[in-house]
Amino acid sequence: MRCMGVFHWVKVRLFCYATEDEERLHALIADIAGDNDIDAEMSDGHHGNSMIIFSADLKGDAECRRLFERLGKDIVSDICANVGGRMDDDCTFYMRLDKQAAVSGRYEIAHHGDVVSITCKVASHPARKEIAEKNMTAFLNGVLGSF
Repeated sequence: MRCMGVFHWVKVRLFCYATEDEERLHALIADIAGDNDIDAEMSDGHHGNSMIIFSADLKGDAECRRLFERLGKDIVSDICANVGGRMDDDCTFYMRLDKQAAVSGRYEIAHHGDVVSITCKVASHPARKEIAEKNMTAFLNGVLGSF
């Protein structure tokens, strides 16, 4: 679970509810997370219905970069403009993609609960939010330069 330079770790996660197509959502997380092992954990939802929690831990700088490249220029530009609003005081960066749009082949930032969550522990020395924000912004600008 280690991305060396910019990130300590990156995790992609989504919930597959009993009414959703498990194979489709497994394929979705595989598309987003790339060539990484995908864990599937059975769980019970709030109302007792079964669900599967799919998660993938990205390894290595190249795979972490490819994740953001897969999201496309518009998403990366959007999150680059609001890095500070997506980072907590522990240098963890959060973003959520609309799961239903992603299943349809479009990546969109989500502002609701049915999401693909991407969580990144950003490296900074010393560990301070301001330094992590600068590191994340520089990383995202580098990704933008590849489009």
